[in-house]
Amino acid sequence: MYKRVCAVYFSPTGTTKKVVNTISKVLGDKTSLPVEIFDFTLPKGREKRLIFNKEDVVVIGTPVYAGRVPNVLLKFLDTIVGNGATAVPVVVFGNRNYDESLFELCEICVKSGMKTVGAGAFVGEHAFSYILGEGRPNEDDLNIAKEFASKVYDKMGSDFDNIVVDGGEVTSYYRPKYENGKFIDIRKVKPKVNCNCDDCKKCVYVCPMGSIDYENVSNYNNICIKCGACIKKCPKQARYYDDKGYIYHKEDLEKSFKRPAEITFFV
Repeated sequence: MYKRVCAVYFSPTGTTKKVVNTISKVLGDKTSLPVEIFDFTLPKGREKRLIFNKEDVVVIGTPVYAGRVPNVLLKFLDTIVGNGATAVPVVVFGNRNYDESLFELCEICVKSGMKTVGAGAFVGEHAFSYILGEGRPNEDDLNIAKEFASKVYDKMGSDFDNIVVDGGEVTSYYRPKYENGKFIDIRKVKPKVNCNCDDCKKCVYVCPMGSIDYENVSNYNNICIKCGACIKKCPKQARYYDDKGYIYHKEDLEKSFKRPAEITFFV
């Protein structure tokens, strides 16, 4: 019935990649099928539409930005051709909440023509922080991902309806606030570069929007989505934020969501 497992993801800091690949490997092992990688993190990975077929098992994952699937991906995701493939939507959130993101990704899969057999919301280290969800997904998280994959495999052998997850409609994005209730707007905020920079160009190569200027890495040619890739992957810790709103929001998250968030999955 099935001919391949497709590991499909957008993962600037590697957390979503880790979860999707773990689930895909279990499904590949259990079905004795090859696992093919479809990484659309960088601009080149979004140059061609994703086309699947009825013999594919598609484990598709994105991080959660402001409680939703990253809005910069929506146009690309809308071009997916599902052709009856079996989908396993996965989102990874930074220890706060996954809000409406998993419901949204399930809807995207169904709209593309795929059929959702299971779905999960996993926890990763937050893009803004090294202590919010520190080190996650960890070994325990990946063991839960393996358990989830096993349950999905068991269900794949029978007829199933599209999975139903928490939510019911996609309404709004999460908006951070100051203590006085005023909204914080960090949409145009971008990282700066300090004197540690040795112009290695690593930030240029990892930016999912292709926004960092090759000739002058302090400049941006496109938007910054605050994914954390250029900061967390810089070997010299040369990139940083100094915007007051951004810093307040980051520290407020770290203070308000110290507890380890739980993984939720639906099969």
